[in-house]
Amino acid sequence: MSTIADFDSAVLGGALPAEAEQALREASLRRDEAAAEGAALMRALALAPEHPAVLIALYRNHFYAHRLQPARAVARRALVVGAAALDLPSVWRDVPAKPLPGARHDATTRFYLFALKGLAYLSLRLGDAGEARDALALLRALDPDDRVGGALIEAVRQRAEAREHRPADGDADLETDGDVLHNGPLAWARLHPTPALPGVA
Repeated sequence: MSTIADFDSAVLGGALPAEAEQALREASLRRDEAAAEGAALMRALALAPEHPAVLIALYRNHFYAHRLQPARAVARRALVVGAAALDLPSVWRDVPAKPLPGARHDATTRFYLFALKGLAYLSLRLGDAGEARDALALLRALDPDDRVGGALIEAVRQRAEAREHRPADGDADLETDGDVLHNGPLAWARLHPTPALPGVA
């Protein structure tokens, strides 16, 4: 994408080559036929490998089919694409841990934040506790108002970590921090501080 405005349009399906758009349409019409749907999505990916609409469709396809490893690979790819549009480092761990403007309304920013949230969630589900923790620490820094709902995933991560480290004779009822039923700054505030990323003060 040449500009952020172009990317914003692309998130909504704009600037998609006609053949790729046709492939995505075919995939949506063949959701009951896994092989045909997958083939159509692969065709769209070959035609527009960095188009956000294609990455979103592919991510959802893997996610709802419980293919967590491929879904995480798409989330990582989406982070690289989103970073380029936002002029951020391509490696998410190198992104400065400070709030990103536009978390509420800007399509490009939200695409990046949702990709990071997806990475964190999938890493947690896949048992990659370190990556989940680090991705959530960055998400907390980039989205302090919790516009994309990352605090709920961090609450789940913290409860799982507390259970893991609880003594065998410990209290069975763990503190859940109110179960974070909403988002916004208060959602993060109700949680324990997220460990800082390496090299971040």
